[in-house]
Amino acid sequence: MRNHTELSEFILLGIPQTQGLETLLCVLFSFIYLFTLIGNLLILTAVVSSSALHTPMYFFLGILSVFDMLFPSVICPKMLSYLSGQSHAISYKGCATQLFFYHFLGCTENCLLCVMAYDRFVAICHPLRYTLIMRPGVCVGLVLGACLLGCLHASILTAFTFQLSYCGSNQVDYFFCDIPAVLPLACDDSSLAQTMGSTDVGFLAILFWFIVFVSYVRIGVAILRIQSAEGRKKAFSTCSAHLAAVLCALGPVIIIYLQSTPNPLLDAVVQILNNIVSPMLNALIYSLRNRDVKNSLKKVFHEVILTSLE
Repeated sequence: MRNHTELSEFILLGIPQTQGLETLLCVLFSFIYLFTLIGNLLILTAVVSSSALHTPMYFFLGILSVFDMLFPSVICPKMLSYLSGQSHAISYKGCATQLFFYHFLGCTENCLLCVMAYDRFVAICHPLRYTLIMRPGVCVGLVLGACLLGCLHASILTAFTFQLSYCGSNQVDYFFCDIPAVLPLACDDSSLAQTMGSTDVGFLAILFWFIVFVSYVRIGVAILRIQSAEGRKKAFSTCSAHLAAVLCALGPVIIIYLQSTPNPLLDAVVQILNNIVSPMLNALIYSLRNRDVKNSLKKVFHEVILTSLE
């Protein structure tokens, strides 16, 4: 294949309008990133170590924790590097790789949230058939399908972005390689790539929202039909944490793609919330609001303490 660009690297200029705040942002994002990794690793440990959590609901939660560790890892290490005073340069292949995995992991995680909404729908609306419908093969197939959709989505966007020639400025006016930030640097007509990017991401975001909305409308109707107040409270509790995670993940995407006029600072803030803060909030939401996860973690810590004292 012929070389499509004369550039060997790009320069990430960072978060817009934050000059002079690099040290503060580096400390803040380092803390959030570390908390995200530890929090989601603890959830994954709880799910794997406790036989009581070997159910479809917690299987999906464990997979979500893995993606919540991988998703911010696409952006944070490089961002923390240049915020700490290291080089802002990223190689051409590194930029393409960052863009691919950002969209692959983001799309897969959002699709996984839809799968979790479907799981809650089956558990509440069809409880007697739950184990039959959500059998292990189906659960694994749904996760693999989410990964396949994410890979296809990311491959299309990456191909449309990096088939263009980049022969002028190499300064990316953003804190990571994303389509809206990279395409203005192209020497060729980028209108098709821009249209494809906004259409693809916007369509998937709306589709995911629609699936979650329909699932929770059905779930809400089913909860209202439950006779006992304790039953309604338990059903609502199992759904509230997931619904909060959906709002944290899909809300920022909708805000970005519903803007009539792009605002670089607003886009950066929303992207930070989506890419860095949301994975941390997921760990907090599922660990603080889920009694089974908390009990499993207490048991793990108790065993670790007993082992260390022996």
